[in-house]
Amino acid sequence: MFKYLKNDLPASVVVFFVALPLCLGIALASGAPLFSGLIAGIVGGIFVGSLSGSHIGVSGPAAGLAAIVLTAIATLGSFENFLLAVVLGGVIQLLFGVLKAGIIGYYFPSSVIKGMLTGIGIIIILKQIPHFFGYDATPEGDFSFIQMDGENTFTEILQSLKYISPGATLVAVIGLGILILWDRVLTKKAKIFKLIQGPLVAVIVGIVFYVLTQNNSLWGISSDHLVSVPVPGDIDSFLGQFSFPNFGAILNTEIWITAFTIALVASLETLLCVEATDKLDPEKRVTPTNRELLAQGTGNIISGMIGGLPITQVIVRSSANIQSGGRTKLSAIIHGFFLLISVLLIPRLLNMIPLSVLAAILFIVGYKLAKPALFKQMYALGWKQFVPFTVTVLGIIFTDLLVGIGLGLGVGIVVILIKSYQNSHFLHIEDRSNGRHKLKMTLAEEVTFFNKGAILKELDAIPENSYLKLDIRNTRYLDNDIVEILEDFSEKAKSRHIDIIIVSERGEVENPDSYIEFFKLWPKSA
Repeated sequence: MFKYLKNDLPASVVVFFVALPLCLGIALASGAPLFSGLIAGIVGGIFVGSLSGSHIGVSGPAAGLAAIVLTAIATLGSFENFLLAVVLGGVIQLLFGVLKAGIIGYYFPSSVIKGMLTGIGIIIILKQIPHFFGYDATPEGDFSFIQMDGENTFTEILQSLKYISPGATLVAVIGLGILILWDRVLTKKAKIFKLIQGPLVAVIVGIVFYVLTQNNSLWGISSDHLVSVPVPGDIDSFLGQFSFPNFGAILNTEIWITAFTIALVASLETLLCVEATDKLDPEKRVTPTNRELLAQGTGNIISGMIGGLPITQVIVRSSANIQSGGRTKLSAIIHGFFLLISVLLIPRLLNMIPLSVLAAILFIVGYKLAKPALFKQMYALGWKQFVPFTVTVLGIIFTDLLVGIGLGLGVGIVVILIKSYQNSHFLHIEDRSNGRHKLKMTLAEEVTFFNKGAILKELDAIPENSYLKLDIRNTRYLDNDIVEILEDFSEKAKSRHIDIIIVSERGEVENPDSYIEFFKLWPKSA
């Protein structure tokens, strides 16, 4: 695992800077103590990172669960009751892993997964624009279209343009320039620029800028535009930030309902993220999904036991890891230790980091996920790929992650049904001699009730006084609905002087007395 330390260590620094504000922002958006978000980030990095089979996935608190957490804390009566639901949700995830439920992740179309990555990339950019300009009315973890402050994604951007902070904007532009220069030029000049990551330099510049301008009325950055890590006064106040589940409420039905909801949503988000990160992985390694559910379940049990938020594998942190050159799970584990050590030893230094600099880092992450060339590539693949991709992207932007994926999946299923309708059979005219049409209908390998309309339409269009060869030699499954259509058509065929010949692997049968009886023996009859 230490073979690629030179790659994983710099990547872990970038993931740390991406994860830190998101851990705090998601906790704030969830109505939970800020420290609970940091606990989830630390547990997700160290424990889940160690147990997971994913080489480049990074786990922590997820924005997709913020609304569930916010509602649950209010309805369950206390944060301690909610922590019990997190622990029980982890136990349910362990059960999912034992039952091999991880296979569900493989049933999402590639177009939807690519749409998910692109949609998240666009959302990251849109949500960071206000922070880039120094307007922080909404927590960084609030990724839904309708925001906590009543604004939506686009009105929040317009609102931010009225309250631009010159200092925050200037240091964000400088930070963005450093990142672009590092990525496009310096990393190609010398190895030292690969070891020392651009985001670290941008953050250091941001801290220096804040210190030098903090007394300047124009260029100074206000405290509400800085990272806000809880700063304990002593060891007792630090330990006092931990909370523990109330096991006395274990018989409360609402807690079990919340636990199952957390387990289901967290597992689905994790499996989707696993599928997406595997696609981004340059080495195309495949994550064992059932092991991932076991790792996530264990992480949620640990997180809930000490006062943390629910955990999932998170695409923002995972993609930042991949883009920064992370090669093994060590980068995720080290980022967890960075979170732990920094919270213990340097919380005051962390609280000097301008959020606008972190927004610049996330801009780069978002752009790499949603490059314009990807839209052109998906369009070139045809409408069957482009439509589900586009619907997923728009759904994520205008609703949230799971709803957007659900919409994309729904459209993908409709596309499959349309193609199934079109590809159930092939009909062509073989001969028109002797005054009678000779036609041949070849059925597909699988013909189901979805194909009823297309086949019925073709049969009804066959002219009178014809021969119809029905070729079932390649057919392995024929739905009873189709057999009934053929049975009904055989009666019409008699009055229209249409002779039907069934062609199977064992020969030809002309005008069988009963199609239902014939196909009872099929495929033996074939």
